Amino acid sequence: MAEQPWGQPYPVRPQQQPYGQPWQHAHMPQSAMRASHTDRDRTVDVLKAAYAEGRLTREEYGQRFDAVYGAQTYGQLAQLVADLPAGPVAVPFGAAVPALPPAYGPPPMPMPVPHRPVNGMAIASLALGVLSLPTLGLAGLGAVITGHIAKAQIRARGDEGTAPATIGLVLGWLSLGGWVLLFVLAGFGVLD
Repeated sequence: MAEQPWGQPYPVRPQQQPYGQPWQHAHMPQSAMRASHTDRDRTVDVLKAAYAEGRLTREEYGQRFDAVYGAQTYGQLAQLVADLPAGPVAVPFGAAVPALPPAYGPPPMPMPVPHRPVNGMAIASLALGVLSLPTLGLAGLGAVITGHIAKAQIRARGDEGTAPATIGLVLGWLSLGGWVLLFVLAGFGVLD
């Protein structure tokens, strides 16, 4: 240990310790460590908050305010605010601050939702249902058959395609209904 000008030994930082790593002498308690201007400012913030909330009188605030700028260690600052809530001070004096792990890269992307395929029979039912209009209902029977097959497969497999299958079924049944109506009317001789 080296000697300070006034005869007190002070710790010498070892050379093998990496640059930038916090260092504290092994036998020195944290309350005996010297306080910085920032530490004093934080203590004054606690005093201001306590005065504003009515926890300190004007005289107490003035006495403690003067004592803050005369304090040289964490322990002396802690004594000045020991009977007050922490206020704006993030960590009470003497408490260790846990280190947060550094973030590596961007946050993880959410897992993509698996896309369910559209049932092929549902698409065929829709196509045949639409084609039943220009073919005068001839494709309607195919639309109905493929629509019912599609609905069964959608229930069994969990595929997408309920809407196209339903539209194909409706168009197919309408075209088949049109043909049935045409035959009924022709049977009664109404179309003659």
